[in-house]
Amino acid sequence: MKYALPTLTLSAATLLITSQPTLGDEVSESTLDPIVVTATLGPKTRGESDSSVTVIDNEDIERLQPQTFEELLVGQPGLDITSNGSFGKNISVYTRGTGSESTVFLVDGVRLRSATSGSAAWQYFPPQMIERVEIVRGSRSNLYGADAVGGVIQAFTHSAPTGNEGWVQAGGGNFNTQEYIAGAAGTEGRMKYSLSASHLETDGTAIVEGGEDKGFRNTSALASVAHQFDSGGEAGIVIMRAQGNTEFEGGDTDFAIQTLGFRLDTPISDYWRSRILLAESLDESDNRDTFGDSTFDTKTRSARWENQISIGRHEYIVGGELLVDEVDSTTEYEESSRTNAAIFGQALLNFGPTDFQLSLRADDNEAFGREETGAVAMGVDLDRNHRARVSYSTSFRAPTFNDLYFPGFGNADLQPETAGSVELGIGGQYQHWFWDAAIYQTDADDLIVFTMKDGRFAPFNVNEARIRGAELSAGLELDAWTLQAAASVTDPRDEETDNRIRRRSAKQFRVDVDRAFGQVSLGTTVKGQGYRYDDADNEERIAGFATWDLRAKWQIDSHWTTSLTVDNVLDREYATALRFDGSEYIAAGRTAMLTLRYDI
Repeated sequence: MKYALPTLTLSAATLLITSQPTLGDEVSESTLDPIVVTATLGPKTRGESDSSVTVIDNEDIERLQPQTFEELLVGQPGLDITSNGSFGKNISVYTRGTGSESTVFLVDGVRLRSATSGSAAWQYFPPQMIERVEIVRGSRSNLYGADAVGGVIQAFTHSAPTGNEGWVQAGGGNFNTQEYIAGAAGTEGRMKYSLSASHLETDGTAIVEGGEDKGFRNTSALASVAHQFDSGGEAGIVIMRAQGNTEFEGGDTDFAIQTLGFRLDTPISDYWRSRILLAESLDESDNRDTFGDSTFDTKTRSARWENQISIGRHEYIVGGELLVDEVDSTTEYEESSRTNAAIFGQALLNFGPTDFQLSLRADDNEAFGREETGAVAMGVDLDRNHRARVSYSTSFRAPTFNDLYFPGFGNADLQPETAGSVELGIGGQYQHWFWDAAIYQTDADDLIVFTMKDGRFAPFNVNEARIRGAELSAGLELDAWTLQAAASVTDPRDEETDNRIRRRSAKQFRVDVDRAFGQVSLGTTVKGQGYRYDDADNEERIAGFATWDLRAKWQIDSHWTTSLTVDNVLDREYATALRFDGSEYIAAGRTAMLTLRYDI
């Protein structure tokens, strides 16, 4: 299997890790253990990161042929997804039972989110532009600051291969869905480049019972260039943009999301490397609904400096970060910008079969003051195949601009939510299969909720929450078979009422099975979520569901490939969220897509 190894540059390099088809209980140097960078700020194998990590690599993405980013995330360990209908409608990602604002979303290291709502626009992000996703579960405020209470999801865009290549792809499906993709990537001397573009549009489906079809249109583009220096350093720039329109009940939205980053990676000595990232991200929307027209444009600019120092078998990272959020809206906020400055440090200490990870970060935000977070983790190799880990970390979620300053509702006296999390995990890594299990608990204080207090309805720091859960995942690659499976159990509770937190499902699972038959491959996915409540009082219950997907791929020759995907084969009607009037947001039924690809 091919794993994309994100280097310390803007683009990703490709690492091919091979394994002999010999079943055994011992781990060799060629064991399929993917390299990850999100968990520790540097390349480590999944086991070495001492974290719960899921990797969705380029082979997975090509096999699944997703039209939306949500399709890659549903059913992954620890992730609970809700949506207000299909095809570009609002999506919330709850990692380990925390809020949608409590998962940091990075694109090539650049944070992408709306400063007003605090959540990323997951529904607009184009999976056609990426070759790899890393999902790190568990708090990471000690490395990434505010909002990484539940975890971090990082998408890596297309990287440059050795040599040159190009591709075009076109597809069509029911609901008058059309997709077009083209790209080129390669290496010219010391320069690497990657260019791609995609367009997806669909008439969509009704998102409420008896409603009209609600369409979606998304056009995206990616460009990255990197140059390697004789010193071993590298400089690069990457820009990704997606824009389009989505329709909903009572109106529609013109949207745009964009990330822009410049990175310089420089070796100072044989033991010291320095990296600088200058970045900007945009989240823009023009909305038309029954309440009138509105605009919410947010911009985040950041500068990050990291220094990686190796001393013997130990590694240290120290650095600083400056973020500036800006809001330009038809809604008059009391404040339209805020600055956050931070310093952080991490020690990765290796003592043979045992290693320790220690990290500390201090954030100073002009809106709510200072917050310090830290983490300590220990990993132990029990033998050549099995590794155990334990960790404790603290985190915080910053109040959003809506929480602090929205006219008539904001509360400028809000303090950040704070949390402490403990995790215990164990995993097995073998010649061509693995398994991993983890249990965890998160205790959160000063939850920000909208409630009636002091004579007004506004956000206040009132609630406490306790979230307990367990996760199990496994994977197998044997001969022509590929199997991946995951299951999660989550118990997110409001400590005051003992009710389950709103819109959280207690159970999720996913199973992917694929089999290659020469030039043809067949696959299936079964995924499901348990019931949930749409209200804090746990009275409005939404039924759980399971869906069945099928896919087929035919490598016609060295240039041509055709693929067919059929999602929700049994045409199951289900919902994960309710409207204000209590009716359900209905997901799409059976969805089919046929694509043809030409590789140059």
